[in-house]
Amino acid sequence: MWEIIPYKQQISIPILSLLIFIPVSGALLILFIDRKRAAFIRYLTFGITMLNFLLSLFLLNNFRSHTASMQFVEQADWISSIGASYKLGIDGISLWLILLTTFLGAISVLSAWEAITERVKEFSVCMLILEGGILGVFMALDLFLFYIFWEIMLVPMYFLIGVWGGPRRLYATMKFFLYTLFGSLVLIIGFLGIYFNYHQYALTHNLVQTFTFDLLKLYQVPISSPKQLWIFLVLFVGFAIKVPMVPFHTWLPDAHVEAPTAASVVLAGVLLKMGTYGFVRFSLPLLPSASRYFVPFIAVLAIIGILYGGVVAMAQVDIKKIVAYSSVSHLGFVMLGIFALNKEGLQGGLLQMINHGLCSGALFLLVGIIYERRHTRLISEFGGLSKQLPVFTFIFTIVTLATIGFPGLNSFVGELYILVGAYKVNMLYASLATLGVLVGAFYMLYLYQRLILGKITNPKNSQLRDLSFREIMTLVPIVVLIIWIGLYPTPFLRLTAPSAENLLHIMQTQRSLEPVVAQNSVAEASNPLMR
Repeated sequence: MWEIIPYKQQISIPILSLLIFIPVSGALLILFIDRKRAAFIRYLTFGITMLNFLLSLFLLNNFRSHTASMQFVEQADWISSIGASYKLGIDGISLWLILLTTFLGAISVLSAWEAITERVKEFSVCMLILEGGILGVFMALDLFLFYIFWEIMLVPMYFLIGVWGGPRRLYATMKFFLYTLFGSLVLIIGFLGIYFNYHQYALTHNLVQTFTFDLLKLYQVPISSPKQLWIFLVLFVGFAIKVPMVPFHTWLPDAHVEAPTAASVVLAGVLLKMGTYGFVRFSLPLLPSASRYFVPFIAVLAIIGILYGGVVAMAQVDIKKIVAYSSVSHLGFVMLGIFALNKEGLQGGLLQMINHGLCSGALFLLVGIIYERRHTRLISEFGGLSKQLPVFTFIFTIVTLATIGFPGLNSFVGELYILVGAYKVNMLYASLATLGVLVGAFYMLYLYQRLILGKITNPKNSQLRDLSFREIMTLVPIVVLIIWIGLYPTPFLRLTAPSAENLLHIMQTQRSLEPVVAQNSVAEASNPLMR
């Protein structure tokens, strides 16, 4: 089980709390600045996000790579009457997601430098609060605290889409809000089921503390298998909406299309990972029997998402919609890897969460750049951009190849691990997922051909200017990471390996109080996925 390494044994400052409250405090500070000082607010916001990114690098430097223990743990009493505490901590699973959040947070603020010209003050406040909320989700070791951060994230994203979005922003905002609010309400029901299960166990075994939301303590208490089934399904709905998995995905394309570029980068790069992270942090270790039982169900939905997202992406005429549906497809790969329930699949899923954040973030930045120049995202309006935008073409080529899983770039490593893990479970699932790779290559290369190659047929494109220095600086760090992970993924895999192995060990050894479904025991014995 997970043990604790307090932050005082590693560094002398509460670094996790600082990472959360630096952007939140920055947002409060900006509220008292005159909105007319837009330039100063931009510099201050970017400075705050860069400070947070540098602080997260300090976190990486002090992280112990050969242990699965929770590190930098901070704890304080909060609402003791219900057993809720302020408890933060990270392991190899959450470390890279924290780094990705701070990295893309700074990148997204820089990308909005010229795109956001109205209500700069309010935009900066929303971006900073959003970053703090997402970081809290990846650090919280208390279910009640996790839920608070989960809900906090909803508010700034609502305003980012609703105020600075496109023509159909109100429709997209309401759809996003209703979907995610429903998921949140369902999620709290599952958490309460886990909470009261601990209470029953504590009373039966005469434990001193009868109520707690402490995740590490909840890991120690078995949940009866009938309870596991319904709790898993409830949590599944909450997390699947956030991923999003088919059939809960319909809010995502609308939100992406209408959101400003900076919000799309954060939404695709980090916010969607909250759903997959929820499955890894809660569903698998707390509900191991139910997780194993629902492997076929999850795998089928993941493969449907992979193929469906790719096929629908082919039919789109809006560049941003293609990237949005590609996210549905790629996150299907992540879910397939996670629920392969073996080391290769789980590590591939964790790495692919980072890879998708980098690739989708870069694609949305590139789409935003040409949209700012032409104020259209219709593919038919472009063509032959390689002649007019050579630097843009060079970066777009690398990102496109990375997205389709080209060897030597980041997604190849993650997808390979996922396919190996899926093959160990069921060869058919691995074969269908491989077909999804081919579909992804087709729609991305077809987009590349129509956008970049050929002659300039629209005279408006002959006047386009290439990337500015600021725009290059937003993209080059992502490209460097894409190449680095593709050529040398060992540092990324090494830090997640102990936590992944520990998670699988918990699933193999944690007992349930009763068999999952007694009447289905024969079916399980004949199902290769359940052996």
